[in-house]
Amino acid sequence: MTSVLYSVRLQLDENLEQMQQGTMMRKVKSKNWKKPRYFMLQDDCMTVWYKSKMSGKAKSAFSVSDVETVREGHQSEVLQSLAEEFPAECCFTVVFHGRRNNLDLIASSAEEAQCWIQGLRRLVEIVTNMDQKEKMDQWICDWFMKADKDKDGRMNFKEVQHLLRMMNVAMNEDHAFRLFQMADKSETGTLEGEEFVLFYKALTQRDEVLELFQEYSEDGKKLTLLEFVDFLQQEQMEGAGIDELAMEMIDRYEPSETAKARHILSIDGFLVYLCSPDGSIFNPEHRTVFQDMSQPLCHYFISSSHNTYLMEDQLRGQSSVEGYIRALKRGCRCLEVDCWDGPNGEPIVYHGHTFTSKIPFREVVTTLDKYAFRASKYPIILSLENHCSIEQQDIMAQQLKGILGEQLLTTTIDGRVPVQLPSPEELKGKIILKGKKIGHLEDYLNGHLDEPPEREEEEEEEEGPEAEEEVLRNEDKKKEKKAKQSLSQELSDCIVYCKSVPFHSFQHSRSHYKSYEMSSFAESKARKLIREAGNDFIRHNAWQLTRIFPSGLRTDSSNYNPQAMWNVGCQLVALNFQTAGTEMDLCDGLFSKNGRCGYVLKPSFMKDPETAFSPENPQSRENGSPLNIAIKIISGQQLPKMPNSKEGSIIDPLVRVEIHGIPADSAKQETKYIDDNGFNPQWNEAFQFQVRVPELALLRFVVEDYDKASRNDFVGQYTLPLTSVKAGYRHIHLLSKDGTGIPPASLFVHIRIRELSTESD
Repeated sequence: MTSVLYSVRLQLDENLEQMQQGTMMRKVKSKNWKKPRYFMLQDDCMTVWYKSKMSGKAKSAFSVSDVETVREGHQSEVLQSLAEEFPAECCFTVVFHGRRNNLDLIASSAEEAQCWIQGLRRLVEIVTNMDQKEKMDQWICDWFMKADKDKDGRMNFKEVQHLLRMMNVAMNEDHAFRLFQMADKSETGTLEGEEFVLFYKALTQRDEVLELFQEYSEDGKKLTLLEFVDFLQQEQMEGAGIDELAMEMIDRYEPSETAKARHILSIDGFLVYLCSPDGSIFNPEHRTVFQDMSQPLCHYFISSSHNTYLMEDQLRGQSSVEGYIRALKRGCRCLEVDCWDGPNGEPIVYHGHTFTSKIPFREVVTTLDKYAFRASKYPIILSLENHCSIEQQDIMAQQLKGILGEQLLTTTIDGRVPVQLPSPEELKGKIILKGKKIGHLEDYLNGHLDEPPEREEEEEEEEGPEAEEEVLRNEDKKKEKKAKQSLSQELSDCIVYCKSVPFHSFQHSRSHYKSYEMSSFAESKARKLIREAGNDFIRHNAWQLTRIFPSGLRTDSSNYNPQAMWNVGCQLVALNFQTAGTEMDLCDGLFSKNGRCGYVLKPSFMKDPETAFSPENPQSRENGSPLNIAIKIISGQQLPKMPNSKEGSIIDPLVRVEIHGIPADSAKQETKYIDDNGFNPQWNEAFQFQVRVPELALLRFVVEDYDKASRNDFVGQYTLPLTSVKAGYRHIHLLSKDGTGIPPASLFVHIRIRELSTESD
């Protein structure tokens, strides 16, 4: 079977040849755990095996497609701890997609290290640049190699039967044998090379796609340009410039040069189009920054993480700068740093009063300097949980300014007192500190750093709201005085647009606070405020930032449902990024739009401080009609088997469609399950949803393996904003629990969206 990377093997450079011969390197897990392993690139140029020196048995393997990047030198905590023992030029780190642990390696020489660094980078680049057809070809090749037990480059029928079980399909033996004989053109009783491709194509024939193709094709064999235009217009709801779009699609996806020249789309080209990003459910225009980025910060939902330094739970988990790197790569724009006094006069970061490991504050800032603006150029808010002495706070301020330089915002962008928060566009490339501040920004800008004199005597309590306000004012003064005694002036001076202030009430905030001051709420407090004063919360968030964080009782680093917080316009809804699950799927889904830049513009009815909107009352949304969403789940393709599933077992898949939004819109419906077929299950089930506030709704597709005796197993999911959904016949490319792709697993669906008149709602 020919691999997609066969062309690479034909031109094997010295690096790949040496990698295939194998290299002994040290695999490192800690300062005391560093063991020799024999690493070898397999003939497919896609898999790396490594073996124990002791037993010589194959211990583990990883696929090149699982590798995100390769970092040179001491770029992990473990390798940094061994810096004196092993030179940087011999060390490198293999970084994997998702939450899989990195692989730290030490080669015997700089030359051997470079061989693997350059070789892996070349292979990763090839895999990254594969188009849809190449990815599918590679996937077929991988399965062939797994099933070819005797490694003779051929497959007999027994091996084919085994392959079908591996590929998650139960098939009638007679039917499978007929397909096998049809593909065996050489009549040798085995399949090789192109014969296996023929067999695979017969196996994966998409009848539902063929029917759709023939519905628009006059002769059933091709789509003319006009026929394809009809399909794009009537089914895919494509608008302006449709003729040019159709020509472009044919040129991009039709494999036959002859057909291309005649502006014709074959069934193969049609299928490639449907499986491509242009045939995806996600609007390709939303893959780039398309929203207005010149509005105040408080008008955006901002991707935010909690306990960013943690890799696991918050009692005994590992703290690592890798947590910051991963969050930043996912477009996160608000990071949390818990700072405590450390040894040698240097502050450290960890989850206080727990057994989590500790990292130097300096390393966090250095990591921020390196990775802050790789995934997004828009501003980062660094939420400081400051538990340090004044002396170590001074060190924090010095390290922040010394390492980040001009990236750190230390004064307003125009030197004036702000009347509203600046925009993401104005703050591009800037890191903003969130924390307590001595005095007011006005005093700092005007050069008056001394506090106004405190009134020592306390007012007598009086009845009524005015007396309550006076008590609150006195409380604020006391807290301000206490803060001055415990805060470093140098660190305080670095707080500009995100001064932390205590929350008393929405009325108190509006009367006493400025736009650059903000409050934080635990999830339970936020939920209480949503229940009691949802509209007030939305109005508050129209002019001031709000941060929500998980309950301290979540020792397993689980997450709360962020949707309720977004429904009232909370911008900084902080989640534990290290914990996979529905909550992080929703977060990834919301921030998948606007180029994954970490900022999503709130709907217009959430940006007015006098808005009447409340999530409990959909009719309060001015302008805009409810939507009817009709979704047909047609089929699934190459759904993955469950890890640790029994030998020969095959999944029984079902699909659940979920709407997450305001309470009245939240709904879910699911298909029946299909017995023993994860390969090409057919559902053909239709659902209807009414969505009253589509601007806040997320659409989530979940595939599960049905189990009548216990809880269903998760197979894959895909979540996106309803406003990013493309109508028509669409493929949904499923994601794993970690939010990474699992090609070529997909769902094929049909979607129709139409407005409903409010009277009929």
